[in-house]
Amino acid sequence: MIKEIITYPTPPSVAYGTDVRVFNEEIFSLIQDMKDTIEANSLDGLSAFQIGSYFNIVVVKQENGEFLELINPRLISNSGRVTTVEKTAYFPDLTAEITRYETISVVYQDRDGNQHSLKADGAFAILLQRKIDYTHGSSFINKLSKKEKKLFERKLKFGANIAISEVCPTTFKRDYIIKAINIVLIAMVILLVSSLFLSKETTENFWSYQLYASFLAVSLSIVYFFYAQYEGKRFTSCTSCQIGNIIGTAVILLIKLSIITLISYFILS
Repeated sequence: MIKEIITYPTPPSVAYGTDVRVFNEEIFSLIQDMKDTIEANSLDGLSAFQIGSYFNIVVVKQENGEFLELINPRLISNSGRVTTVEKTAYFPDLTAEITRYETISVVYQDRDGNQHSLKADGAFAILLQRKIDYTHGSSFINKLSKKEKKLFERKLKFGANIAISEVCPTTFKRDYIIKAINIVLIAMVILLVSSLFLSKETTENFWSYQLYASFLAVSLSIVYFFYAQYEGKRFTSCTSCQIGNIIGTAVILLIKLSIITLISYFILS
């Protein structure tokens, strides 16, 4: 029978899975329900927790299409670390970047109560780890790094795989750097215009002032370019459009500076 899959924010039925002690028709029926639910939802696997059962059972669909039944699974050893992007039916349509063990060894029982062990790596190992997590009342959110967890919590809040709270804001801290550069450029223009109405003795040091101002404007432009990229990467939903805007703004600022400096050279030098 196809069962409803528990999804966030509904918690699993109990804190920890109860080991199967009696291998009877109730257990076999539960396993069949898990298989039917996996097929109906095109999943790779399920923990009994995910359909509201308190039994420690995991069922996964293998590459050959056959089901592997793991009753009372235990992860007994591991090696290596790998970071992947995962998704699970508990958090529909959402993904997260998680670091897990690359290779694992698991012991479990079959429906006859016989003990087995297996060694898994790659995608299969990651799937088993994710499903076994549920038998401990956990989900992959407990495996996330502090930074990734903060991002995933925003995804949960807005129900989308892009942290919508990170949409491009209307103002950035880098805007203050642009204002500072524009102030320097305005000062250079004022200095240049003033030189047209003052005596040569008075303006003899103006070209030096313009050079200093030019160096300052170039330095601020470099700071702007790199800081703006850093700031842009914080808003992943619009990074690409920001990069183009950052480059365009930096080019325009440098063109303005070049024109003012060139005119100053012919008039003041």
